[in-house]
Amino acid sequence: MTALDAGRIAALAHAAHVGVRVVAETGSTNADLLAGAAALERPLLLAAEAQTAGRGRAGRSWLSAPGSSLTFSLAWRFARGPAALAGLPLAVGVALAETLGELGVKVELKWPNDLLKDGAKLAGILIETTAAPAGTWAIIGVGLNLALPDALEARIDRAVASAPWLARMDRNALLARLLDALAAMLAAFEAQGFAPFSARWNRLHAWHGHPVTLTDQGTVLHEGVAVGVDDAGQLLLDTAQGRLAVVAGDVSLRLKG
Repeated sequence: MTALDAGRIAALAHAAHVGVRVVAETGSTNADLLAGAAALERPLLLAAEAQTAGRGRAGRSWLSAPGSSLTFSLAWRFARGPAALAGLPLAVGVALAETLGELGVKVELKWPNDLLKDGAKLAGILIETTAAPAGTWAIIGVGLNLALPDALEARIDRAVASAPWLARMDRNALLARLLDALAAMLAAFEAQGFAPFSARWNRLHAWHGHPVTLTDQGTVLHEGVAVGVDDAGQLLLDTAQGRLAVVAGDVSLRLKG
């Protein structure tokens, strides 16, 4: 296992305007960047060898073990408010999935923030925001499974995937590649929003044409066939009542059994 090294990641990446920090262990890289955002003067990537309190959407835990995954967060300042960031988790997914595909790992996307490999979760995205002096800091958290130990996989209450091919890579080179993809995507998103990414997301849509159920804390909200996403990042469902556009929130999307 190659240890993460901030200097090597920065040297390998082309996004020279982004600072890079690596810590051996922390509770949550997202929480750390949120707490320190007011002091940031430029974008910052924070990677941790181990997270003890990693988080996913809706307060879920993200479990990882040292060397078994990449857990990192990227702080990026947008000139506009949070309302202008609609669809950002999906655009992040596109950037990550396309990069992993270029590296030989076929990945599909599940609305709104999961990357799937062979139908199981390979990576998750958590975006949180905080005010900036002139705009908004978006804290983009990513957890990417590489080679999960059996004991850790047994603790996770859902199907998860690993990427042994990526696990054999230099993790510094892998993280530098992902940073470059994210930096390019974020610059484009700042200028044009999610619309340029919608077709790319739909090409990677894991559940296109499948019957799905949308739930909120166990309560079924909608059932229908997943069509894809629109230019605002809304999920399109064909239901018995017609086509429905769903805004991302603390809802869960499941294949209908």
